[in-house]
Amino acid sequence: MPSRRRLTPEQRRDELMDAGAQLFGERGFEDIAMEDIAAHAQVSRALMYHYFPTKGEFFAAIWKRAHDRLLSEATIDPARSVRAGVAIALAAHLDFYQAHVPLVFIANRSAVATDPAVRGPVADDLTAICNRVLDACAATGHTRDLASAALAGWIAFIREVAIEWLLHQRISRDEALKLCMATLDATVGAHLDLEAVPAQSN
Repeated sequence: MPSRRRLTPEQRRDELMDAGAQLFGERGFEDIAMEDIAAHAQVSRALMYHYFPTKGEFFAAIWKRAHDRLLSEATIDPARSVRAGVAIALAAHLDFYQAHVPLVFIANRSAVATDPAVRGPVADDLTAICNRVLDACAATGHTRDLASAALAGWIAFIREVAIEWLLHQRISRDEALKLCMATLDATVGAHLDLEAVPAQSN
């Protein structure tokens, strides 16, 4: 066999996650063992466990990497109104879910779905967008507290609508987006001026 390329630990970790993402895209979480991933990546089982102690942690790392990439793109444009910026960022999230359906279902409908390491990336990047909304609207004091609570509920709503859309295909992607934005208007919009241009661009 040809000798393997010498990779940095970070490069090797990425290579393993690439192999895992491919397998998770083809088979269910419960149907894949760490040995399968090691064989697919052409590495030893011991090396797999060196980088990822459990299959749950391995999937969580893949999921987080994907969301980190998404978050770097799903930003709120300071030249637009807060609402317009959120709509663009939310559309990017829905497109991401549509492009990673198998991963989305594993993260929400498998044995690992309740693992905080798996739930975290979704909540973290949406929370980051919510914090940008609060900051862009210059929300302070109790108004910020109310809007923050509304945004937390909105995150949960987005997750359920996205799963309903992807799982059953009874509504379109655009209808899912409109539902989420209407909920934002009805909840967060009751406390913040979403049509305002972000405070930092004023």
